[in-house]
Amino acid sequence: MLEGRAMGAMGANCYLFSCAESKNAVVIDPGADGKRIYRWILEKGLKVEYILLTHGHIDHIGAVDELRELLGDVKVGIHEGDAGMLTDGKKNLSSYFGPGLALQKADLLLSDGQELMIGKEQLKVIATPGHSPGSVCFLCSDGLISGDTLFAGSIGRTDFPGGSMDQLLSGVKNKLLLLPENTRVFPGHGEETSIGEEKRDNPFLV
Repeated sequence: MLEGRAMGAMGANCYLFSCAESKNAVVIDPGADGKRIYRWILEKGLKVEYILLTHGHIDHIGAVDELRELLGDVKVGIHEGDAGMLTDGKKNLSSYFGPGLALQKADLLLSDGQELMIGKEQLKVIATPGHSPGSVCFLCSDGLISGDTLFAGSIGRTDFPGGSMDQLLSGVKNKLLLLPENTRVFPGHGEETSIGEEKRDNPFLV
């Protein structure tokens, strides 16, 4: 089961994906409000195994270490292309908003096609560089968590360090748009959409 809530001043969507039977879960992109996310987890009665990140920008990673401390035995995963962002305030863009935030290193380096079992549920990593060198999406039974790669009616910015419009469009067109049109898309910001809607209406893709 997948649920999302917008967190922090920048409104990045944080997601909880869980197995209904085992209550095992992952937190995806805890960008801010760590205590609020922790209360959400407790309310659902979930056992969080991983904190997974679609990319390494501050609005998606800001509460990682706070949650690490609150949850205890949990592994943090990010694609190797963005792993260095966790420990570098300039690379994760936090230094543009004040004192740079340097987090602990990741425990798990994600790779394209990697599959993680969350109880009886499966989560698949799809590498989609472009917004950042190590941007990924996560495919699960509920749909696609697209981070800042694909939005309703738009795509991610590529003007940050390491960004590439060519790479982003290639990943979207050659990977994401090949998914069934009824695949629900849960982006890093804004409202839910679907692969079919974006194929038909997204001005960057039509």
